[in-house]
Amino acid sequence: MSESHGLSEKRFESLIGTLLRAGVVLAAAVVLAGGVLYLKKYGSVKPDYRIFQGEPIELRSLSGIFGDAVTFHSRGLIQLGLLILIATPIARVAFSVVAYVSERDWLYTAITLLVLGILIYSLTSA
Repeated sequence: MSESHGLSEKRFESLIGTLLRAGVVLAAAVVLAGGVLYLKKYGSVKPDYRIFQGEPIELRSLSGIFGDAVTFHSRGLIQLGLLILIATPIARVAFSVVAYVSERDWLYTAITLLVLGILIYSLTSA
């Protein structure tokens, strides 16, 4: 990347690094908060592994996860932290699209848009 139109290569790498670190730290903090709340509520309960119990139905959708996280339910916070962790590299790819567009590097813009489309499709088609 040249410095003539958009971000310098060094600045771009610095911003990407900051984005990735912030995403991972935020995800870890949210999962940790959820884990502490979970252990506070269920830490003394002996689990029964003879019967499989999947996630509650409300934690199988984005709206359910956000609803639980906003009300500080432990499982919702843990799920939200995992979603943030998954979203971090996707945000990196989206940021790369913006950087390549600012550089007017159309080949890398097209390739990165293709990668972003594949990522989004793979997450939404499940």
